[in-house]
Amino acid sequence: PQGDNNPLAALAARYLSFSPQGRAVQVYDTLQELFSRHNSDDFLFIYLVLINEYVTPVPQVAMTTKGFDLGSLLCMMTHCRQKILDCVNNPQCKRALDCLQACSFNDQVCQYRCIVSYETPALEQFSLCILQLHNCRNLNAQVPMRPDPAPMTSFQGTPLTHETAEDMFIGWMAPGHAGGGEVKPFSWLVAGGKNPAYDYFPCQHQLFYRGKGKGVMWYEPVFKVITLDGNQVWRRRKYRVRRGQVPGTFHLSVLDNGVTSQEFWRIVDCEEQLQWCLFYYSGAASAAGLSYSGAVLATPDGAMPAPSEQLRLQAALQRAGIEMWELSKVDNTNCVGAPLEMSTA
Repeated sequence: PQGDNNPLAALAARYLSFSPQGRAVQVYDTLQELFSRHNSDDFLFIYLVLINEYVTPVPQVAMTTKGFDLGSLLCMMTHCRQKILDCVNNPQCKRALDCLQACSFNDQVCQYRCIVSYETPALEQFSLCILQLHNCRNLNAQVPMRPDPAPMTSFQGTPLTHETAEDMFIGWMAPGHAGGGEVKPFSWLVAGGKNPAYDYFPCQHQLFYRGKGKGVMWYEPVFKVITLDGNQVWRRRKYRVRRGQVPGTFHLSVLDNGVTSQEFWRIVDCEEQLQWCLFYYSGAASAAGLSYSGAVLATPDGAMPAPSEQLRLQAALQRAGIEMWELSKVDNTNCVGAPLEMSTA
C-alpha cells in the first residue's frame, strides 16, 4: 500500500489510520508484533487477525482492539470518578495504569506482569468499578472451547467419579493420598506450563481443599513474582471450585484484582501414584475482554516426570492440542518462604 511511485498513498498509510492504506499498515505491524513473541498462542492469533480483517469478524480479536469511546468515558466518569482519582493519586496504582497502557496488542503476558507487579487495593477498586460492576467498555469475552480435551475416564483401574477427581486435585495435601508418601502443605507444585502469561511464574504451589459446606471446594495458587522493579514477592489467589457435569471437569471462578474470571478445567491425565497430573484449562475475564487457555503439569516436587513417563505425557498433551515443545519448565529452584498457610473456607 505504500508504493514507491505513489507518495499520496504513502502519506495516507503513515498518517491516516482509517484509510485503506493506513489500515493495511496497522494490520502488518500487528502481525509483526505477534510473530515477534515466539509463542504458539500468538502465532495462532495471527490467523485470527487476518480472518477478522479480510474474511469475517472474529469476536476474540474485536475484544482486544476495542478502545475507549465516548460512552465508555461517560460511564467511567459517572460511576467511577472517585475510584479513578484514588488510583491516579496512588503511586503504585498509577504505575500499574502506565504499565498497562504501554502493553501492545493482545499482550496478556505484559498485561498480567503489570498487574502482579503493581497490584494494590486502589487498582482492585478501579478495575472492579469500571470493568466488573459497570462494564464501561461493554466487553463480553467468552471462554474458548477449542480445543476441548476430554478428561480421563478411569483412575487406578476404576471409573472416575467426582469424589476421586476431587481427591486427585487435592493430591499430596490429602491424608492417605494415592501417592503413599508424606502429606505436604500443598497439593502440587507446577513443573511446566503452556500459557506464558499465567503458567510460567516460579514456585507455583497449588492448594486444593474441600470447604466446610457440602460440595464446597477451593483452590488457592501461591506463586512467586519477579516484579518489573526487580523485587521478589509472593502472590495468592482464591478460586471457588464446582464440579462439572462429567467427572474430571470443574468450573472455577476468581476475583483477580477486581475482575472476575471464569475457567473450565479438565484432568487430562494423572499417574496412578500421583507422580504427575496434567490439568488443562480455558477461561475468560469477560468484562476485561480477555479469553485464554493453558495447561499445567503438576508434580509432587516441581521436577519434571521421569523419562519413562514421557510417552504417556506426550500423548496426554497431544489430546489437548499441545506438543511437548510448547510446555515450558517452571523455575522451582528457590521456593523457600512460600506463604502456604490455609485460609478459612
